[in-house]
Amino acid sequence: MHATSSVAPVAPRSEDDLLKAAAVDLAAWIRARQVSSAEVVDATIRRIERVNPLLNAVVHTRFDEARAEARRADERIAKDASPPPFCGVPCTIKEFFAVEGAPQTGGLVARKSTRSTADAPVVGRLREAGAIVVGTTNVPEGGIWIETYNAIYGRTNNPWDTRRTSGGSSGGEAAIVASGGSPMGIGSDIGGSIRLPAAFCGIVGHKPSGRLLPNGGQFPAPSGAALAMLCPGPMVRRVRDVMPMLRVLAGPDPSDPVCVPMTLGDPASVRVDELVVHVAVDNGRFRASAVMKKAVEDAARALERRGARVVTFDVKKLRRGFEYWAATLAEGAEEGYDVLLASGSDRTRVPVGRELVKALIGRSNHTLPALVVAAAGSIVERIGGKTSFLARAADGLRAELTELLGDRGVLLHPPYTRPAPRHHEVWATPFDAAYTALFNVMQTPVTAVPVGFDPRGLPLGVQVIAAPGRDHVSIAAGQAIEDHFGGWTLARPEGAAR
Repeated sequence: MHATSSVAPVAPRSEDDLLKAAAVDLAAWIRARQVSSAEVVDATIRRIERVNPLLNAVVHTRFDEARAEARRADERIAKDASPPPFCGVPCTIKEFFAVEGAPQTGGLVARKSTRSTADAPVVGRLREAGAIVVGTTNVPEGGIWIETYNAIYGRTNNPWDTRRTSGGSSGGEAAIVASGGSPMGIGSDIGGSIRLPAAFCGIVGHKPSGRLLPNGGQFPAPSGAALAMLCPGPMVRRVRDVMPMLRVLAGPDPSDPVCVPMTLGDPASVRVDELVVHVAVDNGRFRASAVMKKAVEDAARALERRGARVVTFDVKKLRRGFEYWAATLAEGAEEGYDVLLASGSDRTRVPVGRELVKALIGRSNHTLPALVVAAAGSIVERIGGKTSFLARAADGLRAELTELLGDRGVLLHPPYTRPAPRHHEVWATPFDAAYTALFNVMQTPVTAVPVGFDPRGLPLGVQVIAAPGRDHVSIAAGQAIEDHFGGWTLARPEGAAR
C-alpha cells in the first residue's frame, strides 16, 4: 500500500505525448535517446507560440538560447553515461526570480528596464541539473494578490475558461504548465501563490516546508518573518515530479539567512494505509462552496479506500488564519508595501492615497490591487501591539498542528472557497485567501493536487498538508489522490470559453 511506484515510462509516439509527459519521464526518454532534447524543446516552443496569445502567460522568451542549449544537451547525452537528472528538459520560471539576461520587474512599471545579471539560486540549481529555461511567466504587481495582471504585461487568463483568473501570484506559471507549454516550473508562495493558481488551472503545486529552499534572487525580496513564510516551489504536471525537483532545489545558500539543511524523506516509504487523514472542509469562517467541500470529502474517501484512517478536524482552529498571516507577515518587516512599490523610481515610497485616486480614473502606473494591499499594510503597521499578540497565537497553533500531524498525518483542506472566479470577482472575497495563507505561517509542506472538474468544466483541487519537514508525506498522499482521480489533464485554451 505504498504511495508510489517506479514503472518505466512508455516511449513517446507523438508530439502530443511530449506535451502530456511528466518532467521525469521526459528526462528518462532523453537519457535513453528515445527522443532528443531538441525535439522536446521545439515541441514546447511551438505549444507556447500557439497558446500564449490566448493566455498571456509567458512574458519573456529565450527560444533561440533554449534551442542552442538543447543541442548541447543532446551532445552531452551522447557522451555522458550519467547526465544530470533533468538534462535537456525545458522549464519556465516565474518572473519574480532572477534569470540571467531576463527582465525582473515584479510587475512594476518603474522596473521595466531591469535585467538580471545572474540566476537566482533555485534557478541556477535547476539549470545545473540540466533543465533548459524557455521563458519567464507573468505575475501581479508586487506579488501579494490572487489575480495575475500588471501595467507592463497585462492580464493572464485561465486556460480552461479565458474569462476567468489563473490565480496569483504564480498565475502565469500555472497557466502555461496546464496548457502543455512547460513540463515544470518554479513558482513562489507567501500566502497561496503556488497553490491557488495550481488549483484554478488544474496542475500540481507544492509549497515546501518553510526554510527548505533559498529565497535569494527574488524581487520582491522578503525580510523579517516573511523569510520563513515565502517558499519557492515546483509547479508541475504530475506529483511524481515534485520530489525530484525538491532534491535539486533544496538546501542553504548565502543569499538566505534562514534557509537550513533538512533531510528529505522518500515518498515511496510512506504507507497510505498507515496515514491519519484529518479533514477540514472549510475554515469555520469563510464558507466553502458545496463543490469544494465535496472535492475534499472525495479525496478523503479515496485515501480511506486504501486503508487510511479518516478523522474530522476542528475547523475552529483555522478561523483566524488571515489575521495570523497578516500579523506574522508584519513582524520584523524592514519596509512597507508602499516602499516596495516605489522600487526603481525616484521616490522612497508611493503616496498610496493619491495613487488610489489616480487608479480609479485610469491614470496610475500601479494596479488597484497593489495599492489596496499597500493601504492595508499601513493599517497593520498602526496596530503593532495586536500583531505581536496574533503572531504569538499563530506560534501556538503551529506547535499544536505539528504535534497533531506527526510523522504520518495529513490534513485535507480546500485551496479556496470556490473554483476559479471570473476576472475581477476576487475583489468581493479577498479574505478567502486565508485557506492557503495560514499554512505559510505554519511553515508546513502543502501539496496542491487536482481532483477532477466541476459541472462547468473548471478544475477542482485539494490541499494536502503535512507536518513541517515532512514534505514526503504530503507528496505521498498527493500521489495516492492523483492515482485515484487521474491527475492533470492537458488544457486546450484554443477551445476554451472566452
